[in-house]
Amino acid sequence: MDVQESKRLSRYSNEQKILVVGEGEFSFSLSLAKALGSATNITAISLDIREDLGRNYNNGKGNVEELERLGCTVVRGVNVHSMKSDDRLAHYDIIIFNFPHAGKRNKVFGGFMESAREMMKDEDGEIHITLNTLNPFNKWDLKALAEEKGLRLIQRMQFIKWAFPSSSNKRASGSNCDFIYPIGSAITYMFKK
Repeated sequence: MDVQESKRLSRYSNEQKILVVGEGEFSFSLSLAKALGSATNITAISLDIREDLGRNYNNGKGNVEELERLGCTVVRGVNVHSMKSDDRLAHYDIIIFNFPHAGKRNKVFGGFMESAREMMKDEDGEIHITLNTLNPFNKWDLKALAEEKGLRLIQRMQFIKWAFPSSSNKRASGSNCDFIYPIGSAITYMFKK
């Protein structure tokens, strides 16, 4: 029986069951899988139901194929409000939502946090949301929104882009969706029950 070597990257480990929400071209999940040496513990979900990733993201199809080759579960067309009742998903140690583009932030984050809270394995589970520190993102009071959903902020941490070298933050939609969306300074907010 092979024993897998424990690997870590920031707050993430190959011993955790990780859900990455809102992937466009799946580059963050792939970067995480490569750093941890395995993707068998990672589920990457896209909110987009379109099958042709190549039309929107030059690297999307290749990233998904590589994730699947590494053993990652890739799921498309997930609604963040009802993901807790999606039979394709289970319970997770860490749920990550990086750089969400939420026009109606209270509705999007409220639904996401409520659903994610129910999907955490246990009391030690964490929800991580990474946002730019620029306007208007710096005005989103995630702490208050989380508290309304029974979550508490446990830590804020600077997002270190170079820790995920193959990850690129792309625009969410539109004719320019494959263009890089500049991250600048970003913070990861970590919540627990």
